[in-house]
Amino acid sequence: MRLAVLASGSGTILDAMGRSGLPISLVMVDRRCGAEKVAADHGLDCALVERESFGSDFDRVGYTRQVTERLQAEGIELVAMAGFGTVLDQPMQDAYGGRILNTHPSLLPAFPGWHAVEDALEYGVKVTGCTVHVATLEVDAGPILAQQAVAVEPGDTVDTLHERIKVVERDLYIRTIREILDRGYVL
Repeated sequence: MRLAVLASGSGTILDAMGRSGLPISLVMVDRRCGAEKVAADHGLDCALVERESFGSDFDRVGYTRQVTERLQAEGIELVAMAGFGTVLDQPMQDAYGGRILNTHPSLLPAFPGWHAVEDALEYGVKVTGCTVHVATLEVDAGPILAQQAVAVEPGDTVDTLHERIKVVERDLYIRTIREILDRGYVL
């Protein structure tokens, strides 16, 4: 299966994937970001499909079509989101439904959304963790593929807890992707 990784940030998950030897065929970014350098450092092809608006005039469907068409042109079969900052719309599901993976810093279905670590701390949970799931149109609601717990320590802040989750998340995500690639299908 030809694997693409979609990223928008510093590229820490992408770096872990590259170091693990996952066979990444393409990295795609939606803005200039650190993930471009990480891709270059690992000798990976990187495509910028730039999101030109972050305001109310953003054409999510049109942008999603651009991303999807580029992935299809590259023969991509499996997509792994790695901190991709743009929520994609129906054209992506039409082309890759059931083959888009995402990772999230909580034990879904608890604490979906952008502030999962902060929400977990505010709620006072003693255990949180990370989830690898199939991405659907509903954010953080797709079928769960793997989860791993992380204890909340006394005195944890959003940053300290999130860093411990990231360590577990990178390993779990890579193992899950490798299992999917080995068997040739997601579910």
